[in-house]
Amino acid sequence: MNVKKIMVIGAGQMGSGIAQVCAQAGYSVLLNDLKQEFVQRGLSVIKKNLSRQVEKERMTPQQMEEVMSNLTTSTDLNDAKSVDLIIEAAVENMEIKTKIFSQLDEIAQEHTILASNTSSLPITEIAAATKRPEKVIGMHFMNPVPVMKLVEIIRGLATTDEVYETIEEITKTLKKVPVEVNDFPGFVSNRVLMPMINEAVFTLYEGVASKEAIDEVMKLGMNHPMGPLTLADFIGLDTCLYIMETLHEGFGDDKYRPCPLLRKYVKAGWLGRKSGRGFYEYN
Repeated sequence: MNVKKIMVIGAGQMGSGIAQVCAQAGYSVLLNDLKQEFVQRGLSVIKKNLSRQVEKERMTPQQMEEVMSNLTTSTDLNDAKSVDLIIEAAVENMEIKTKIFSQLDEIAQEHTILASNTSSLPITEIAAATKRPEKVIGMHFMNPVPVMKLVEIIRGLATTDEVYETIEEITKTLKKVPVEVNDFPGFVSNRVLMPMINEAVFTLYEGVASKEAIDEVMKLGMNHPMGPLTLADFIGLDTCLYIMETLHEGFGDDKYRPCPLLRKYVKAGWLGRKSGRGFYEYN
């Protein structure tokens, strides 16, 4: 299938990053969010990222202009009728995602592929909200999108080979590495990562060591670029908690039980970098 125009729904950190790499790959990109101010904020982030590339001489000002000219803004879901691929990067919540997919199914053309950037939710369940489950697929990008190479591609129960192959090809065009994953809670990345972060929180909760010591052990001893508690703050503690709850509910296994300290921090509004405080404080 020939994909020329892509719509990205959600202009937050992930959505703006996805829109940027799609525009850099030469696709015509429609960046959509609920309000114009959200879309403008996403565009500003993209502009800032590209300006940095120009400063480092990895891109010419003309190339930056070309990338920006590939981007159009939207606050109306009905704009989905003009695109070949939709990548949803809304909040990690099943109710919100299924509502969006149900609406997109009514609006988008018959050939349009519907992809979700979900980090843990079942693609099969999202697909069930549409009348085209064979054209629904997961495209889980890593944060920060312009830097990280991996994209987990998740087949739903009904996803066709043709749709999978199209998305695999597009991922390569974006200069990313596609990895095929089956539809299980948390896929591979978060099924392995989140329990490690959760265990680090338990280690802090039980007084085994200080937050700095826990992070230092994992950085120096396991060669991780950042410690698990710093990483949790970067991801967002509310996101970490939600994924742990998805794993716990999906597998029914207590090894995925979220640490009470993680719950407490989220209830306190200590969500990490985005709120100014998580396990660490950010100015």
